[in-house]
Amino acid sequence: MKNVFDNKPLLNRSDDWLKYAIRLNLCGEPKESLSDARDKALADEQIRSCLKDVESIHSTPVTNHKNPDLPIHKLLFLLDLGFDQEIPQIQTAVQEILKHRDENGIYQSLTNIPKHFGGTGEAVFSWCFCDAPLLLLALLKADVDYKEFIQPGVRYLVSLVRENGFPCAASPELGKFRGPGKKDDCCPYATLIMTDLLSYIPEYKNSAAASAAIHSILDLWQHSQLQHPYLFYMGTDFRKLKAPSSWYDIVSVAGVLSKYESIHSDPRFLEMIAVIKAKQDREGFFTPESVYMKLNQWDFGQKKRESPYLTYLCRRILLRL
Repeated sequence: MKNVFDNKPLLNRSDDWLKYAIRLNLCGEPKESLSDARDKALADEQIRSCLKDVESIHSTPVTNHKNPDLPIHKLLFLLDLGFDQEIPQIQTAVQEILKHRDENGIYQSLTNIPKHFGGTGEAVFSWCFCDAPLLLLALLKADVDYKEFIQPGVRYLVSLVRENGFPCAASPELGKFRGPGKKDDCCPYATLIMTDLLSYIPEYKNSAAASAAIHSILDLWQHSQLQHPYLFYMGTDFRKLKAPSSWYDIVSVAGVLSKYESIHSDPRFLEMIAVIKAKQDREGFFTPESVYMKLNQWDFGQKKRESPYLTYLCRRILLRL
C-alpha cells in the first residue's frame, strides 16, 4: 500500500525512540539500515527505564491489569516499537516468561488477587484471561519458536471461546476469582487481547474463534448504551483518545480490529474510525483526551498539546485501511 501520509512533520516533532519506530513501521525502512537510529533510541532515558523494568518482568505482582507500570505492558510497548531479543533486557524478559508455564502451555504471571475478590490473597504464579494472551503475544513478537513455545497455549485458550467471545477465566491457583459480571457474559478485555493475539497467527486469523471475538466487540460497540459486561463501557471515556494501547479504549480497540481486513467495511468499525478521524487537527496530529497519570513524563501523558506517539498509533490504524 502506498503511504499516503507525509511523515516528515511527525518525525521532526518526535523523540529519538519514536523516530526509530516511525521509520521502521510507518516508512517501511529495513531494520538493518536503521542501526544508528536504533542506537539513539536505546540511549533515550525513558526507553532505558522501560528496559530496566522489563528485565525483572515478574518483579511487580499483578494486582490490577490496567496498571500501565506492569512490566508486560512495557515489554509489549518496546516490542511494538521494533525492539527485539538482540537487546539483553528483552532477551532476559523472554527467558523469565518461559520459566513459568503450566501443563496447558499457558504462561503465568505473579498475581495477587485479594480474598474479597475470590482470590487467595497471596502472590502466586498463575494466569487470568486478562494477562495470559499478553504473555503469548510478547513471545510471538519476540520471535520465539511458535510450535514449541506458543501454539499449545494458544490452542488451549482458543478452546475456551464461546459464541459471544472469550469468558472471564483464571487458573486454579487463583481460587474462585472471577470478575464483576455475569458468568455467561464475555470479558471484553480478554476478548480484545485474544483478538489481537490471533491476528498475528495465520492458522487462527480467519478462524471461527477470531470471528466470534471480532463480532463480539463490534456488537458491544453497536449496543454500547445497553451492554457493559464486566463493567467495561464503550461510553464517553472509552471514546477519548489515549495512549499507550494497553487497555480498553477506542484507540486500542480500533487498532486491533484494523488488523482484520474482513471488517474494514463494517459500518460499526467505520463508526469507530470516524470518531478517531474527527479528532485529527489540520496538521494531521492527535492530542490525548485522557491519560495515565503514571506516564505524565511521556508526550502522551498530557492533554494540552498534540502527541507524536498518539499520532503514530492513529496513523498506523489509518494506514491499514
